[in-house]
Amino acid sequence: MTSTALSTPVHEMTLSEMSDQQIRSIVGELIKANSDLKELNTRLSDAQNKLIQSEKLASIGQLAAGVAHEINNPIGFIFSNFGTLEQYLDDLFQMLDAYEEAEAHIGNGDALARIRTLKAELDIEYLKDDIPNLMRESRDGIQRVRKIVQDLKDFSRVDARQEWESVDLHAGIDSTLNIVNNEIKYKAEVVKNYGPLPEVQCLPSEMNQVFMNLLVNAAHAITSERGTITITTGVEGPQVWVEIADTGSGISPENMQRIFDPFFTTKPVGKGTGLGLSLSYGIVQKHGGRMEVSSEIGVGTRFRVTIPIEHEPAPQAAA
Repeated sequence: MTSTALSTPVHEMTLSEMSDQQIRSIVGELIKANSDLKELNTRLSDAQNKLIQSEKLASIGQLAAGVAHEINNPIGFIFSNFGTLEQYLDDLFQMLDAYEEAEAHIGNGDALARIRTLKAELDIEYLKDDIPNLMRESRDGIQRVRKIVQDLKDFSRVDARQEWESVDLHAGIDSTLNIVNNEIKYKAEVVKNYGPLPEVQCLPSEMNQVFMNLLVNAAHAITSERGTITITTGVEGPQVWVEIADTGSGISPENMQRIFDPFFTTKPVGKGTGLGLSLSYGIVQKHGGRMEVSSEIGVGTRFRVTIPIEHEPAPQAAA
């Protein structure tokens, strides 16, 4: 008995009209397609994680010179003060030597005159006043260095695991501002309009990355002699929001549709990777939030980040 070709395409046949072999073939193809899809999804997830790390390293690399500059300033006057302090101490040691020499000749008028002359030449009274000032300035410099380093740690969370934490977003913004200070201070004044915020469950290092990208972009957008960056925060029901607005050049309408596209940038070659806003958008989405932007040419740009106060874990996929 010869076999005949099917008159009806497989995709138009009902399950009852198919043979076991056809059903097994279709199921096998579906299983393979599902497996391929899972593999592709895994590869995309890995690629996204690598992009996030790459962007973070690139951003920190761009800011390294600025951070070094910020650290170098207080260190510079610490060294200067200690150099002056060493000279003062040398003078004081000379005075002490003179006093020790005079102990055996307390009744000697010449020795007393020498001590008085030396005391006047070295201006001991001034040294007694200035040495405490030098020590206070040095202590302030050391504290500034510690603050910069601590803010860098808080920004990158290098000593913490990637876990959802309840954090103060204002503290994260302030730490990030201190890290990007060298990018901003020569171009803009920062105005903080902080509203009362509850602690927010988030991935702190990733949210700090979002704030950093928006702040640096705001500074780069200011092409006039000096502008303003305004940071405003507030609560909206079960969500909190952070707005970062600048008085920069604005974004053209044709670019507004592309600003979140990976690798799209209007910055000169070498000034940006085109990943900052794209990755920031993805981070905000991961937090169950949204990122909105409004802009006007010649007036400025405003980004608004809104995220839930309480993090809701994604439901686990069924086996």
